[in-house]
Amino acid sequence: MKIDTAMILAGGLGTRFKEYTKDIPKPMIKANGKPLLVHIINFYKSHGVKNIIVLGGYKIEIIHDYFNANGDLISTDENTYIFNKEVEIKIVDTGKETMTGGRIKKGFEHVKNNFSYLTYGDGIANVDLEKLKDFHNKFCPIVTLTAVRPPARFGSLDIENEKVIAFNEKQQSNEGWINGGFFILDKAVVNYIDNDEQSFEKEPLSKLSKENKLNAYKHTGLFRPVDTIRELEILERELENNDFNF
Repeated sequence: MKIDTAMILAGGLGTRFKEYTKDIPKPMIKANGKPLLVHIINFYKSHGVKNIIVLGGYKIEIIHDYFNANGDLISTDENTYIFNKEVEIKIVDTGKETMTGGRIKKGFEHVKNNFSYLTYGDGIANVDLEKLKDFHNKFCPIVTLTAVRPPARFGSLDIENEKVIAFNEKQQSNEGWINGGFFILDKAVVNYIDNDEQSFEKEPLSKLSKENKLNAYKHTGLFRPVDTIRELEILERELENNDFNF
């Protein structure tokens, strides 16, 4: 199975982070001077994935402006850039009001092979893509998603004999699993997406689950969504420490 392309969802309104997204798309929020989108691109590049399809919509011109300034435009018609001298970035306008299912369906029109990676433009993890691919090959579903532990909302205390023996900062929760993105998609997934108004996380994934064509790879490593200023600050510290290893 060859996967040389990754799609990144970058077209939503980002309503949970209005401090920034009233002016820019959420994936263009900067962490340590670089947009989240660029950190995600660098993650895929570190795994040898050098064809990136950015599924844009809301304020897509901001994304174009960035790559016009920091990349080399190689095709005006295809909205394609060379970034960091070796990564091909194609920016696809999937529509401002299009939901995630519709964006993915439009994105696959530009994927040359039968498989693609996919993730959201507002979260970073240190997922091992080779292990993810091996897992997908083992079960051969239409979709494999990366399941992660949700970030803990509160710190924790270790108490013995009414004394606090350890005060722990917020980390990953040990309760339950959530969809962390970092998917592998078989192109057949487009048959489960009916229209642009469909959220990928609702009907399509629900149908796939009922048909036993959706698998979950459990990632117990680092996962950092960015929905608040506090989470952005934590991400910046983790990036400074090279916790993601890319």
